[in-house]
Amino acid sequence: MSIKVLIKTAQEVIYLGLAVTTLAVGGLPGNGSAQTAPSKSPVPESKPPAKTETKTEPKNEARPNALNRSVFSIQGGERLVAEAMTAIGQQNYDLAVSKLQDARQVYNQLSNFYQDLTASFSGIDNRIADTHRQNALKTAQLRDTATYQLAIAYRGKNQPELAIPLLVQLIRSQQPTRELGQQAYQQLYELGFVEDAFPRK
Repeated sequence: MSIKVLIKTAQEVIYLGLAVTTLAVGGLPGNGSAQTAPSKSPVPESKPPAKTETKTEPKNEARPNALNRSVFSIQGGERLVAEAMTAIGQQNYDLAVSKLQDARQVYNQLSNFYQDLTASFSGIDNRIADTHRQNALKTAQLRDTATYQLAIAYRGKNQPELAIPLLVQLIRSQQPTRELGQQAYQQLYELGFVEDAFPRK
Protein backbone atom coordinates (compact mmCIF):
# COMPACT_ATOMS: atom_id res chain seq x y z
CA MET A 1 0.00 0.00 0.00
CA SER A 2 1.38 3.44 -0.95
CA ILE A 3 2.09 6.18 1.53
CA LYS A 4 -0.67 8.37 0.08
CA VAL A 5 -3.22 5.62 0.62
CA LEU A 6 -2.08 5.16 4.25
CA ILE A 7 -2.28 8.89 4.94
CA LYS A 8 -5.72 9.07 3.39
CA THR A 9 -6.92 6.09 5.40
CA ALA A 10 -5.57 7.59 8.64
CA GLN A 11 -7.32 10.89 7.90
CA GLU A 12 -10.63 9.10 7.31
CA VAL A 13 -10.25 7.21 10.62
CA ILE A 14 -9.50 10.44 12.54
CA TYR A 15 -12.41 12.22 10.90
CA LEU A 16 -14.75 9.34 11.64
CA GLY A 17 -13.71 9.36 15.32
CA LEU A 18 -14.31 13.08 15.57
CA ALA A 19 -17.72 12.71 14.02
CA VAL A 20 -18.76 9.99 16.42
CA THR A 21 -17.54 11.99 19.40
CA THR A 22 -19.33 15.14 18.24
CA LEU A 23 -22.54 13.21 17.60
CA ALA A 24 -22.42 11.73 21.08
CA VAL A 25 -21.99 15.13 22.66
CA GLY A 26 -24.57 17.07 20.74
CA GLY A 27 -24.36 16.77 16.98
CA LEU A 28 -21.87 17.71 14.35
CA PRO A 29 -20.35 21.14 14.66
CA GLY A 30 -21.89 23.83 12.51
CA ASN A 31 -25.10 21.90 11.78
CA GLY A 32 -27.26 24.17 13.96
CA SER A 33 -28.68 21.26 15.94
CA ALA A 34 -26.68 21.56 19.15
CA GLN A 35 -28.43 19.77 22.03
CA THR A 36 -29.98 22.15 24.48
CA ALA A 37 -29.49 21.60 28.16
CA PRO A 38 -32.60 20.33 29.96
CA SER A 39 -34.63 23.08 31.56
CA LYS A 40 -34.45 23.20 35.29
CA SER A 41 -37.62 23.75 37.31
CA PRO A 42 -37.42 26.88 39.45
CA VAL A 43 -36.45 26.15 43.04
CA PRO A 44 -38.91 27.74 45.46
CA GLU A 45 -37.43 30.28 47.77
CA SER A 46 -36.93 28.90 51.20
CA LYS A 47 -38.78 30.91 53.84
CA PRO A 48 -37.27 31.30 57.27
CA PRO A 49 -39.05 29.20 59.88
CA ALA A 50 -41.88 31.00 61.56
CA LYS A 51 -41.00 32.30 64.97
CA THR A 52 -43.06 30.70 67.69
CA GLU A 53 -44.00 33.11 70.41
CA THR A 54 -43.41 31.72 73.83
CA LYS A 55 -45.98 32.89 76.32
CA THR A 56 -44.49 33.81 79.63
CA GLU A 57 -46.67 33.41 82.66
CA PRO A 58 -47.17 36.64 84.59
CA LYS A 59 -45.19 36.84 87.76
CA ASN A 60 -47.08 36.71 91.00
CA GLU A 61 -46.32 40.16 92.25
CA ALA A 62 -47.13 41.09 95.78
CA ARG A 63 -50.17 43.32 95.98
CA PRO A 64 -51.31 45.69 98.71
CA ASN A 65 -54.43 43.54 99.27
CA ALA A 66 -52.58 40.25 99.51
CA LEU A 67 -53.81 39.76 103.11
CA ASN A 68 -57.51 40.02 102.25
CA ARG A 69 -57.98 36.28 102.69
CA SER A 70 -55.93 36.15 105.85
CA VAL A 71 -57.40 36.39 109.33
CA PHE A 72 -54.84 39.06 110.17
CA SER A 73 -56.56 41.81 108.22
CA ILE A 74 -59.58 44.08 108.40
CA GLN A 75 -61.49 41.73 106.12
CA GLY A 76 -60.45 38.78 108.26
CA GLY A 77 -61.79 40.47 111.37
CA GLU A 78 -65.05 41.28 109.61
CA ARG A 79 -65.49 37.62 108.69
CA LEU A 80 -64.97 36.60 112.32
CA VAL A 81 -67.57 39.12 113.50
CA ALA A 82 -70.05 37.93 110.86
CA GLU A 83 -69.58 34.33 111.99
CA ALA A 84 -70.09 35.43 115.60
CA MET A 85 -73.34 37.20 114.74
CA THR A 86 -74.58 34.05 113.04
CA ALA A 87 -73.70 32.05 116.15
CA ILE A 88 -75.54 34.54 118.39
CA GLY A 89 -78.61 34.23 116.18
CA GLN A 90 -78.44 30.48 116.77
CA GLN A 91 -77.86 31.09 120.52
CA ASN A 92 -74.48 29.43 120.25
CA TYR A 93 -72.82 31.85 122.64
CA ASP A 94 -69.70 29.80 123.20
CA LEU A 95 -68.83 29.95 119.50
CA ALA A 96 -69.79 33.62 119.35
CA VAL A 97 -67.49 34.46 122.26
CA SER A 98 -64.59 32.61 120.65
CA LYS A 99 -65.05 34.39 117.30
CA LEU A 100 -65.41 37.82 118.90
CA GLN A 101 -62.35 37.34 121.08
CA ASP A 102 -60.33 36.53 117.97
CA ALA A 103 -61.74 39.50 116.06
CA ARG A 104 -61.05 41.86 118.98
CA GLN A 105 -57.46 40.66 119.19
CA VAL A 106 -56.92 41.05 115.45
CA TYR A 107 -58.31 44.58 115.39
CA ASN A 108 -56.32 45.59 118.47
CA GLN A 109 -53.04 44.36 116.96
CA LEU A 110 -53.76 46.05 113.64
CA SER A 111 -54.54 49.33 115.36
CA ASN A 112 -51.31 49.19 117.38
CA PHE A 113 -49.24 48.42 114.29
CA TYR A 114 -50.81 51.28 112.32
CA GLN A 115 -50.09 53.62 115.22
CA ASP A 116 -46.45 52.51 115.17
CA LEU A 117 -46.26 53.17 111.42
CA THR A 118 -47.86 56.58 111.92
CA ALA A 119 -45.17 57.52 114.42
CA SER A 120 -42.42 56.17 112.15
CA PHE A 121 -43.49 58.22 109.11
CA SER A 122 -44.45 61.37 110.99
CA GLY A 123 -42.23 64.22 109.75
CA ILE A 124 -40.82 62.05 106.94
CA ASP A 125 -43.84 61.52 104.69
CA ASN A 126 -46.96 63.12 106.12
CA ARG A 127 -49.24 61.64 103.46
CA ILE A 128 -48.23 58.08 104.36
CA ALA A 129 -48.38 58.92 108.05
CA ASP A 130 -51.92 60.24 107.66
CA THR A 131 -52.98 57.07 105.82
CA HIS A 132 -51.70 54.90 108.65
CA ARG A 133 -53.37 57.19 111.19
CA GLN A 134 -56.72 56.73 109.47
CA ASN A 135 -56.24 52.95 109.43
CA ALA A 136 -55.36 53.03 113.13
CA LEU A 137 -58.58 54.91 113.90
CA LYS A 138 -60.64 52.60 111.71
CA THR A 139 -59.32 49.40 113.26
CA ALA A 140 -59.69 50.88 116.77
CA GLN A 141 -63.34 51.58 116.03
CA LEU A 142 -63.82 48.05 114.74
CA ARG A 143 -62.10 46.71 117.86
CA ASP A 144 -64.48 48.64 120.11
CA THR A 145 -67.49 47.39 118.16
CA ALA A 146 -66.28 43.81 118.57
CA THR A 147 -65.71 44.52 122.28
CA TYR A 148 -69.31 45.70 122.70
CA GLN A 149 -70.65 42.64 120.90
CA LEU A 150 -68.45 40.40 123.07
CA ALA A 151 -69.90 42.00 126.19
CA ILE A 152 -73.41 41.33 124.86
CA ALA A 153 -72.45 37.70 124.24
CA TYR A 154 -71.24 37.42 127.85
CA ARG A 155 -74.58 38.81 129.00
CA GLY A 156 -76.28 36.17 126.89
CA LYS A 157 -74.24 33.55 128.75
CA ASN A 158 -75.25 35.15 132.06
CA GLN A 159 -71.67 36.14 132.81
CA PRO A 160 -71.89 39.83 133.79
CA GLU A 161 -68.56 39.61 135.60
CA LEU A 162 -66.93 39.22 132.18
CA ALA A 163 -69.11 41.78 130.42
CA ILE A 164 -68.62 44.66 132.89
CA PRO A 165 -64.82 45.08 132.44
CA LEU A 166 -65.26 45.17 128.68
CA LEU A 167 -68.00 47.80 128.91
CA VAL A 168 -65.89 50.01 131.17
CA GLN A 169 -62.92 49.73 128.77
CA LEU A 170 -65.23 50.62 125.92
CA ILE A 171 -66.48 53.78 127.62
CA ARG A 172 -62.89 54.86 128.30
CA SER A 173 -61.97 54.32 124.64
CA GLN A 174 -65.09 55.84 123.06
CA GLN A 175 -65.95 58.49 125.67
CA PRO A 176 -69.50 58.69 127.09
CA THR A 177 -70.51 61.31 124.52
CA ARG A 178 -70.21 58.96 121.54
CA GLU A 179 -72.95 56.59 120.51
CA LEU A 180 -71.03 53.38 121.21
CA GLY A 181 -69.90 54.74 124.59
CA GLN A 182 -73.48 55.58 125.51
CA GLN A 183 -74.62 52.10 124.51
CA ALA A 184 -71.93 50.57 126.72
CA TYR A 185 -73.00 52.75 129.66
CA GLN A 186 -76.61 51.72 129.07
CA GLN A 187 -75.56 48.08 129.43
CA LEU A 188 -73.88 48.90 132.75
CA TYR A 189 -77.07 50.64 133.88
CA GLU A 190 -79.19 47.64 132.93
CA LEU A 191 -76.82 45.32 134.80
CA GLY A 192 -77.15 47.51 137.90
CA PHE A 193 -73.46 48.36 137.95
CA VAL A 194 -74.24 52.10 137.80
CA GLU A 195 -77.18 53.94 139.36
CA ASP A 196 -77.57 56.99 137.19
CA ALA A 197 -78.66 56.82 133.56
CA PHE A 198 -76.76 58.74 130.90
CA PRO A 199 -77.61 60.92 129.18
CA ARG A 200 -79.97 62.33 131.79
CA LYS A 201 -83.58 62.61 130.77
